[in-house]
Amino acid sequence: MHQSINKKSLILRLLSKETQTRKNITMIHQLSRELIRRGSSSARTSATVSFRPAAAAAGRCFSSGGSIHWSEIPMGPPDAIIGLTEAYKEDMFEHKVNVGVGAYRSDEGAPYVLPCVREAESILMGQNLEHEYSGIAGDPDFVKLSLEFVYGTDSKPLIEKRVAAVQTLSGTGGLRVFGEFLARHGHKHIYLPNPTWGNHIPIFQNAGLEVRKYRYYDTENSDLDYDNMSSDIKDVPEGSCVLFHACAHNPTG
Repeated sequence: MHQSINKKSLILRLLSKETQTRKNITMIHQLSRELIRRGSSSARTSATVSFRPAAAAAGRCFSSGGSIHWSEIPMGPPDAIIGLTEAYKEDMFEHKVNVGVGAYRSDEGAPYVLPCVREAESILMGQNLEHEYSGIAGDPDFVKLSLEFVYGTDSKPLIEKRVAAVQTLSGTGGLRVFGEFLARHGHKHIYLPNPTWGNHIPIFQNAGLEVRKYRYYDTENSDLDYDNMSSDIKDVPEGSCVLFHACAHNPTG
């Protein structure tokens, strides 16, 4: 009897949540129609609904495509790599090659997935993983194995626990979160290689850090400027933060 009561209570709660979801979505639709009806660029209205389905509906209602409500927001500076990709698409030369985005391509220009990646996908799919949420620092097994792969299982810094690592949501997103973390905990500046990827500088500046640079690339010889890089890094103040591109330095490769 107790079990049937719990099931009934659960069903009622679920129905209540579904009803609230529909109410939230209806509210968002009504707000969207009202904003469109007003059509005034001076209108500054915002609404926040702490429910994911309703937020998804809001995203559809306030999509930037053709919306007058975003017309006064200036476009950000063009991305050099994306611009090169667009130029590649428009070029009618028969033997063109896209060397912009760093991704494997077939002879036809389509994305090429390495056989080892396909095999890894097949292995993972066969494990019937439960798709559980990872913790805030990512999958601990993934982080551990990544460190061992990069530094080696016999690495003294790893054994002495002098290396900290987290799994990030992406390159750009991870840097922005880390920049804010540094600024919040007392850091004032960060050293970046010169050159570095274009969005790295505004990412850290917007996070509240002063961007400083260390020499990295020898433009005359198209090679790593190792001596000057080592000299600059040795001269940074103690306790400074230094950004390294662990592999495939962007934009020099």
